[in-house]
Amino acid sequence: MTTVWPGRPYPLGATWDGKGVNFALFSANAERVELCLFDRADKPETARVILPENTNQVWHGYLPEAKPGQLYGYRVYGPYEPERGHRFNPHKLLLDPYAKAIQGTLQWSDSLFGYRIGHPRGDLSFDRRDSARFLPKAQVLDTGTFDWGDDKPPGTAWEDTIVYEAHVRGFTMRHPGVPQDLRGTYAGLASDASIDHLQRLGVTAVELLPIHAFFDEGHLIDQGLRNYWGYNTVGFFAPEAMYASGPPADEFRGMVRRLHAAGIEVLLDVVFNHSCEGSELGPTFSFKGIDNSSYYKLLPGTERHYINDTGTGNTLNAAHPRVLQMIVDSLRYWVTEMHVDGFRFDLAPILGREPAGFDPTSGFFDAIGQDPVLAQVKLISEPWDVGPGGYQLGSFPPGWSEWNDRYRDDARAFWRGDANLPHFVRRIHGSADIFDRNGRRPWASLNFFACHDGFTLNDMVTYSRPHNHAAGKEYEGNTNNISANYGHEGPTEDSGINAVREQQKRNFLATLFFSQGTPMLLAGDEFGRTQHGNNNAYCLDDEVNWVDWNWDERGRDLFAFAQRLVRLRKQHPVLHRPRYLHGQHVSSEGVKDVTWVSPDGGEMRPHKWADSNARCVGMMLNGRAGAFVDAKGNTMDDAVLMVVVNSGQESVPFMLPTVPAHNSWRTLLDTSDPHLETEGETTPAGNERSVSGLTLLLLAAK
Repeated sequence: MTTVWPGRPYPLGATWDGKGVNFALFSANAERVELCLFDRADKPETARVILPENTNQVWHGYLPEAKPGQLYGYRVYGPYEPERGHRFNPHKLLLDPYAKAIQGTLQWSDSLFGYRIGHPRGDLSFDRRDSARFLPKAQVLDTGTFDWGDDKPPGTAWEDTIVYEAHVRGFTMRHPGVPQDLRGTYAGLASDASIDHLQRLGVTAVELLPIHAFFDEGHLIDQGLRNYWGYNTVGFFAPEAMYASGPPADEFRGMVRRLHAAGIEVLLDVVFNHSCEGSELGPTFSFKGIDNSSYYKLLPGTERHYINDTGTGNTLNAAHPRVLQMIVDSLRYWVTEMHVDGFRFDLAPILGREPAGFDPTSGFFDAIGQDPVLAQVKLISEPWDVGPGGYQLGSFPPGWSEWNDRYRDDARAFWRGDANLPHFVRRIHGSADIFDRNGRRPWASLNFFACHDGFTLNDMVTYSRPHNHAAGKEYEGNTNNISANYGHEGPTEDSGINAVREQQKRNFLATLFFSQGTPMLLAGDEFGRTQHGNNNAYCLDDEVNWVDWNWDERGRDLFAFAQRLVRLRKQHPVLHRPRYLHGQHVSSEGVKDVTWVSPDGGEMRPHKWADSNARCVGMMLNGRAGAFVDAKGNTMDDAVLMVVVNSGQESVPFMLPTVPAHNSWRTLLDTSDPHLETEGETTPAGNERSVSGLTLLLLAAK
């Protein structure tokens, strides 16, 4: 007989104290909770223990005989009344929402559903089959045994940050320098070959697609597919075991430690807006059976159905105090115990949606903002969802950065030649029209032209429409790609088309790194990775998503070009100022912090901005204006640089302005010159410099 003591209601989850394990589970509406113990994930339970205490809606008990490694799950008793929002079914084993590790493989079975599939009453029916053999099990961990050594967070300032979005598995699966047995794992991402690439490129942070434990949907498994991206979370504290070659938590920590030693921060893409349990017709894995009406947002008056602001079937109820506690506890755990440096929040408006709508002072934002741990890490939102008032770009609180889809769309449109100039310059200026309020800084705009969801850089200039073929089926994807194929759909041997495509790749990369704000680069775009026209490859765990490290000459040239861009950005802080530039600060020589220069060498005026045919402009940045200094009082940059863009097809004669104390302009970069042969060439101030069609220049006053 298993010994059980009353234990404590805090902390939630399974906590080893060196002598035994305390188990605590929140459920406001349960009538009884049983703890089920297992020796192996694929074997029947060895014992059931009733948690003896219920304190403040937390069921708890202490097992003095339990130790780290113990596998467990819960059975929760209560009313099965779907029309009132209750879906308790003790025949279904349930995962602990606070599980630090999950062991075993999900085996899809009808017994995983709380109702009888195919029954005339649908989800109002009740299924008595036991699901334990098909569900993975939670595992007790001793979280205090990992040797962090002298690990310290890099602490990169926001204005110096360069984000690299990557998938743990896809980044290393085809990398010849990563040992075969480590490919696709945390250890593979921490390998010498992986870190060497990141350092050679010069990025400062990796933003990893979801690594919280997740399950693949049954309908994908039936088609030989899987949820490759991982936006289908089941455990917010457990690292996904599939990405580990050994114990997942320790291997993840080892990855973070090695990346930190290389000066690279680790940011996690987190999915707190929904779970993998789907709608009322979905399975019962955890939250649905623990306390459905607390964990999920239900339709008022018809609580049988879920509010679906996510498009996935359910929406987590972040406004509930215990659900909010779980989210904050999870975030704090990943910072304090796993040493991550920040988070990107998927479909973030959901987290701030109160009964009256999205509120930047909601309980969620208040909880984050006042937390002494979380308020110090990098916070990034995806500022849209499919719910009411779901587009909230620019509405997040100070201290947050936001994925800026306006930047993506306006940059793509400008270089394709079909957008007006003012839209584009607002984006390279840091999108002040969106973010310059409430003390927010340019880094609040996380700039990107490509991410995991959509075309890669290569495919943006190779395909005019999606080609989403998988398992013999055409999958949906965004049809508004603002892409172009430049004369041929897909790869071609036409040298003229390929030359234009390569130049456009350079234009996008240069635009990204020379814009005010925070740049984010999609893994592989630095050498022209392709997904063969697939812009929604969420379900493909194959060569479509895996980064191909077998570069051709074009790939090698593009990578060298990307390296040059990153170096220039780092060498010249004027390219990433910590405050917005509005021409209000003037240096002692009389040059403003930012000046928009027209091709005639004069300053842009309203009638020039209103010219719908305008495709060429210069952004002159003066590092001496505004006295920008670093945290130690050192002057950040005294350079005068000018970014000149021309998205037209024809060359434009551009009169280089005269700048006091400077008599010429030196070419630092020319996207029409892939091999940098014009680097270092000078043109006297007051003279014309030809700007080729589809070209970006970076010039320095000398």
